Amino acid sequence: MKNINVAYQLYSARELVEKDMLSVLKELSQMGYKGVEFAGFFGHSADEINNMLAETNMKAVSSHVPVKDLKSNLDDIISFHKAIGCKYIVVPYVEENDRPGFPGFAKMIRFIYEAGVECKKNGLQLLYHNHDFEFEKISGIYGLDFLYDAVPEDILQTEIDTCWVHYSEVDPIEYLLKYTGRAPIVHLKDYNGVKIEGDPYALIGIDKEASQDKKFAFLPVGQGVQDVKGLIDAGLKAGAEWFVVEQDEPTANGPMEDARLSLEAIYG
Repeated sequence: MKNINVAYQLYSARELVEKDMLSVLKELSQMGYKGVEFAGFFGHSADEINNMLAETNMKAVSSHVPVKDLKSNLDDIISFHKAIGCKYIVVPYVEENDRPGFPGFAKMIRFIYEAGVECKKNGLQLLYHNHDFEFEKISGIYGLDFLYDAVPEDILQTEIDTCWVHYSEVDPIEYLLKYTGRAPIVHLKDYNGVKIEGDPYALIGIDKEASQDKKFAFLPVGQGVQDVKGLIDAGLKAGAEWFVVEQDEPTANGPMEDARLSLEAIYG
């Protein structure tokens, strides 16, 4: 699998990135990662980001941008991403009221369409990164499918998070293949455990009221329930350009050792 493009979601090492992004990029590059997916730029200018990427021979693959920022500052966000050569802007997460089955879902679909059109006008591509809540059914189909049916393929493409698909008790390999031709980036993420009571996002600090049940834990790729080879094969068949390693919370090894173990399993 050495010939595939593997990037790292910098959210996975967010505390280290905030302190010293360049050191993290250097370490990832030395491990063998070819690119990164951003989750914020921590005050760095486009020129500074470009210099760090050039120094470490890394590519700006994609970028998770909060919905509130896309709504308030889309033109500047597009300009910034064009300046760093980052083609893919990703909707990373939506608040409860905007999810399938809630009152704001229709407006969110409309907003995603409009943002995707603006991205396309500027030579960029909007993607949507799923969690598990998009697998609630709307009119008999998963909310995620409803979204992708509602917004044309050239306006919105997928960034399928294979962890949350599996967690939702849907086969992530089959689901990837369902979006063949619409899946430029695939999130490789592993875990152990079962679906827990309450909202799992407390585990990453999003919902403090949610269950902290230890029956669920994020792990380096290859150390949990995922069929890594099967996911990569399916991603390639679906047309994936990049596979992105994401681990919402590190193990006791720390995020950089987890990153190394993930890459070892992928390239093994």
